[in-house]
Amino acid sequence: MVRLFIRAADQAVGARGSFRTAFSGGRTPELFFRRLAAEPKAVPWARTHVFWVDERYVPPDSPASNYRLAAETLLSHVDIPPTQVYRIPTEHRLASDAARAYDRTIREAFGLPEGQTPQFDQILLGMGSDGHTASLFPGCPLECDADDLACVVRPGAGIQPQALRITLTPPVLLAARSLVVLVSGREKARTLREVLMGESDEARHPIRMLWPVLDRITWLVDREAAAEIGEA
Repeated sequence: MVRLFIRAADQAVGARGSFRTAFSGGRTPELFFRRLAAEPKAVPWARTHVFWVDERYVPPDSPASNYRLAAETLLSHVDIPPTQVYRIPTEHRLASDAARAYDRTIREAFGLPEGQTPQFDQILLGMGSDGHTASLFPGCPLECDADDLACVVRPGAGIQPQALRITLTPPVLLAARSLVVLVSGREKARTLREVLMGESDEARHPIRMLWPVLDRITWLVDREAAAEIGEA
């Protein structure tokens, strides 16, 4: 993953002068963050802009914060300008206000008018054992309009933690130049098999909404998560 990230950054800076990426939450990316931090000069951080795919509606210093994980394990160890780090602003009183503020931040950073969708150079995603990606969960409708870039998600019963979340919308994910999906852990093996080899759909496993852009996805799967692939 580190090599993929460095290559994408170099290519984007060479082609467009900047590299815009979005990180996902959860624990899966932590090893990637730590390994990337060990090579602080390998990425053109002065030209890199970091966003988040999703965030729990918690303070930025909360142990549950996706921003805090990336800040502590990666961003505090590299020379990225603070003005090029765009966290989801969970200090707003209402999650809907935070989602709208993040939408505006993305549009300003990309120089986009209303109605246009940003094209990230690389988006890092994961997959949950229920087949969710970003904060797009089975049975959890998005609270947004068609042109929104970010929206509020209210996780249903059985999803932990029970906090509100804010996520990039499917059109933003589908517009990315490249996506990397990290999947790790034996508890995800059956779901991964169903997603890749079964008759799954996006209502049951939301990650299937990425299928229109499979040619732009790189899957990085550990041995445990891949344990059931190929079984009859």
